[in-house]
Amino acid sequence: MTPQSSPFSPPYAAAIALFDAANAEDPNLDQGQPKELLYARRMTEMLERFAPAAGEVAHLAVRAQHIRRWTVPRSSYPMTKPGYHAWRSGLYTFHAETAGALMRQAGYAEGPIAEVMKAVSKSDIKANPDTQLLEDVSSLVFMEHYMHAFADQHPEYSEEKWIVIIRKTWRKMSAAAQAFATGGGIRLPEALLPVIGKAIAVS
Repeated sequence: MTPQSSPFSPPYAAAIALFDAANAEDPNLDQGQPKELLYARRMTEMLERFAPAAGEVAHLAVRAQHIRRWTVPRSSYPMTKPGYHAWRSGLYTFHAETAGALMRQAGYAEGPIAEVMKAVSKSDIKANPDTQLLEDVSSLVFMEHYMHAFADQHPEYSEEKWIVIIRKTWRKMSAAAQAFATGGGIRLPEALLPVIGKAIAVS
Protein backbone atom coordinates (compact mmCIF):
# COMPACT_ATOMS: atom_id res chain seq x y z
CA MET A 1 0.00 0.00 0.00
CA THR A 2 1.52 3.32 -1.02
CA PRO A 3 0.60 6.59 0.69
CA GLN A 4 -1.00 7.71 -2.58
CA SER A 5 -3.46 4.80 -2.57
CA SER A 6 -4.15 4.96 1.16
CA PRO A 7 -7.75 4.77 2.41
CA PHE A 8 -6.70 6.56 5.61
CA SER A 9 -7.18 10.15 6.77
CA PRO A 10 -5.69 13.09 4.81
CA PRO A 11 -2.60 13.57 7.04
CA TYR A 12 -1.52 9.94 6.58
CA ALA A 13 0.47 10.40 3.37
CA ALA A 14 2.27 13.41 4.81
CA ALA A 15 3.15 11.54 8.00
CA ILE A 16 4.54 8.55 6.10
CA ALA A 17 6.57 10.89 3.91
CA LEU A 18 7.98 12.60 7.00
CA PHE A 19 8.80 9.26 8.64
CA ASP A 20 10.57 8.09 5.49
CA ALA A 21 12.47 11.36 5.10
CA ALA A 22 13.69 11.05 8.68
CA ASN A 23 14.83 7.46 8.15
CA ALA A 24 16.42 8.31 4.78
CA GLU A 25 19.03 10.27 6.74
CA ASP A 26 20.43 7.04 8.19
CA PRO A 27 24.12 6.91 7.15
CA ASN A 28 24.17 3.12 7.62
CA LEU A 29 23.31 1.15 4.51
CA ASP A 30 21.56 -2.19 4.04
CA GLN A 31 21.34 -3.51 0.49
CA GLY A 32 22.38 -0.07 -0.71
CA GLN A 33 19.55 1.70 1.11
CA PRO A 34 19.46 3.66 4.38
CA LYS A 35 19.14 0.88 6.94
CA GLU A 36 16.17 2.20 8.91
CA LEU A 37 14.30 3.26 5.78
CA LEU A 38 14.55 -0.28 4.44
CA TYR A 39 13.52 -1.66 7.83
CA ALA A 40 10.45 0.63 7.97
CA ARG A 41 9.34 -0.43 4.51
CA ARG A 42 9.81 -4.09 5.41
CA MET A 43 7.62 -3.50 8.46
CA THR A 44 4.83 -2.07 6.30
CA GLU A 45 5.16 -4.90 3.80
CA MET A 46 4.92 -7.48 6.58
CA LEU A 47 1.92 -5.76 8.16
CA GLU A 48 0.09 -5.88 4.84
CA ARG A 49 0.85 -9.60 4.52
CA PHE A 50 0.03 -10.56 8.09
CA ALA A 51 -2.85 -8.19 8.88
CA PRO A 52 -4.16 -6.66 5.63
CA ALA A 53 -7.16 -5.15 7.42
CA ALA A 54 -5.03 -3.32 9.99
CA GLY A 55 -6.02 0.25 10.72
CA GLU A 56 -4.32 3.59 10.39
CA VAL A 57 -2.73 3.59 13.85
CA ALA A 58 -1.04 0.24 13.18
CA HIS A 59 0.26 1.39 9.80
CA LEU A 60 1.76 4.52 11.31
CA ALA A 61 3.21 2.65 14.28
CA VAL A 62 4.97 -0.02 12.24
CA ARG A 63 6.48 2.62 9.95
CA ALA A 64 7.86 4.48 12.99
CA GLN A 65 9.08 1.43 14.94
CA HIS A 66 12.80 2.29 14.55
CA ILE A 67 12.56 5.92 13.45
CA ARG A 68 15.99 7.63 13.64
CA ARG A 69 17.28 4.72 15.72
CA TRP A 70 20.91 5.27 14.71
CA THR A 71 20.95 8.58 16.60
CA VAL A 72 20.72 6.71 19.93
CA PRO A 73 23.58 4.18 19.74
CA ARG A 74 23.99 1.38 22.24
CA SER A 75 27.27 2.99 23.30
CA SER A 76 25.36 5.97 24.69
CA TYR A 77 24.40 3.79 27.67
CA PRO A 78 26.58 1.70 30.03
CA MET A 79 27.72 -1.56 28.44
CA THR A 80 26.03 -3.65 31.11
CA LYS A 81 22.81 -5.64 31.24
CA PRO A 82 20.98 -2.84 33.12
CA GLY A 83 22.46 -0.40 30.60
CA TYR A 84 21.08 -2.47 27.74
CA HIS A 85 17.59 -2.49 29.23
CA ALA A 86 17.80 1.27 29.86
CA TRP A 87 18.84 1.77 26.24
CA ARG A 88 15.89 -0.26 24.96
CA SER A 89 13.44 1.59 27.21
CA GLY A 90 14.91 4.91 26.15
CA LEU A 91 14.54 3.95 22.50
CA TYR A 92 10.84 3.17 22.95
CA THR A 93 10.28 6.66 24.35
CA PHE A 94 12.49 8.30 21.73
CA HIS A 95 10.75 6.59 18.81
CA ALA A 96 7.31 7.41 20.20
CA GLU A 97 8.14 11.08 20.77
CA THR A 98 9.76 11.40 17.34
CA ALA A 99 6.75 9.83 15.64
CA GLY A 100 4.39 12.06 17.60
CA ALA A 101 6.25 15.24 16.64
CA LEU A 102 6.22 14.31 12.95
CA MET A 103 2.53 13.41 13.10
CA ARG A 104 1.78 16.87 14.52
CA GLN A 105 3.78 18.37 11.68
CA ALA A 106 1.66 16.34 9.24
CA GLY A 107 -1.54 17.73 10.75
CA TYR A 108 -2.79 14.95 13.03
CA ALA A 109 -4.89 15.68 16.10
CA GLU A 110 -3.68 14.64 19.54
CA GLY A 111 -6.00 11.62 19.77
CA PRO A 112 -4.42 9.51 17.01
CA ILE A 113 -0.98 10.81 17.95
CA ALA A 114 -1.44 9.41 21.47
CA GLU A 115 -2.60 6.05 20.06
CA VAL A 116 0.45 5.74 17.81
CA MET A 117 2.81 6.82 20.59
CA LYS A 118 1.27 4.22 22.89
CA ALA A 119 1.95 1.45 20.38
CA VAL A 120 5.46 2.61 19.47
CA SER A 121 6.43 2.95 23.13
CA LYS A 122 5.35 -0.71 23.60
CA SER A 123 2.80 0.24 26.26
CA ASP A 124 0.22 -2.33 27.44
CA ILE A 125 1.40 -4.93 24.95
CA LYS A 126 -1.08 -7.59 26.05
CA ALA A 127 -3.99 -5.17 26.45
CA ASN A 128 -3.54 -2.82 23.50
CA PRO A 129 -4.15 -4.55 20.12
CA ASP A 130 -1.99 -2.07 18.19
CA THR A 131 0.96 -2.61 20.52
CA GLN A 132 0.65 -6.39 20.17
CA LEU A 133 0.32 -6.08 16.41
CA LEU A 134 3.49 -3.97 16.28
CA GLU A 135 5.29 -6.62 18.33
CA ASP A 136 4.01 -9.36 16.03
CA VAL A 137 5.15 -7.56 12.89
CA SER A 138 8.58 -6.68 14.29
CA SER A 139 9.09 -10.31 15.36
CA LEU A 140 8.07 -11.61 11.94
CA VAL A 141 10.36 -9.12 10.20
CA PHE A 142 13.25 -10.13 12.44
CA MET A 143 12.71 -13.81 11.72
CA GLU A 144 12.43 -13.37 7.95
CA HIS A 145 14.97 -10.64 7.26
CA TYR A 146 17.43 -10.34 10.13
CA MET A 147 17.76 -13.56 12.11
CA HIS A 148 20.19 -15.21 9.68
CA ALA A 149 22.48 -12.16 9.57
CA PHE A 150 22.35 -11.94 13.36
CA ALA A 151 23.43 -15.57 13.54
CA ASP A 152 26.33 -14.87 11.19
CA GLN A 153 27.46 -12.06 13.48
CA HIS A 154 27.49 -14.39 16.49
CA PRO A 155 29.09 -17.71 15.50
CA GLU A 156 30.10 -18.16 19.12
CA TYR A 157 26.49 -18.62 20.26
CA SER A 158 25.64 -22.16 21.29
CA GLU A 159 22.47 -23.93 20.28
CA GLU A 160 21.18 -23.47 23.82
CA LYS A 161 21.67 -19.70 23.61
CA TRP A 162 19.87 -19.61 20.28
CA ILE A 163 16.96 -21.53 21.74
CA VAL A 164 16.68 -18.89 24.47
CA ILE A 165 16.81 -16.03 21.93
CA ILE A 166 14.21 -17.56 19.64
CA ARG A 167 11.97 -18.53 22.53
CA LYS A 168 11.97 -14.93 23.83
CA THR A 169 10.91 -13.69 20.41
CA TRP A 170 8.29 -16.41 20.08
CA ARG A 171 6.70 -15.66 23.43
CA LYS A 172 6.22 -12.00 22.49
CA MET A 173 4.10 -13.02 19.52
CA SER A 174 0.36 -13.61 19.47
CA ALA A 175 -1.00 -17.04 18.59
CA ALA A 176 -2.01 -15.64 15.19
CA ALA A 177 1.53 -14.45 14.46
CA GLN A 178 2.97 -17.77 15.58
CA ALA A 179 0.62 -19.62 13.25
CA PHE A 180 1.51 -17.23 10.42
CA ALA A 181 5.23 -17.88 10.95
CA THR A 182 4.95 -21.65 11.02
CA GLY A 183 2.26 -21.87 8.34
CA GLY A 184 4.34 -20.48 5.50
CA GLY A 185 3.52 -16.80 5.97
CA ILE A 186 7.20 -15.88 6.19
CA ARG A 187 10.45 -17.22 4.80
CA LEU A 188 12.33 -18.72 7.72
CA PRO A 189 16.13 -19.03 7.41
CA GLU A 190 16.76 -22.63 6.34
CA ALA A 191 20.02 -22.93 8.25
CA LEU A 192 18.22 -22.14 11.50
CA LEU A 193 15.14 -24.31 10.97
CA PRO A 194 16.35 -27.12 13.26
CA VAL A 195 17.03 -24.80 16.20
CA ILE A 196 13.84 -22.83 15.53
CA GLY A 197 11.90 -26.08 15.71
CA LYS A 198 13.51 -26.97 19.02
CA ALA A 199 12.89 -23.50 20.46
CA ILE A 200 9.24 -23.54 19.48
CA ALA A 201 8.76 -27.06 20.82
CA VAL A 202 9.98 -26.09 24.29
CA SER A 203 8.54 -22.57 24.41
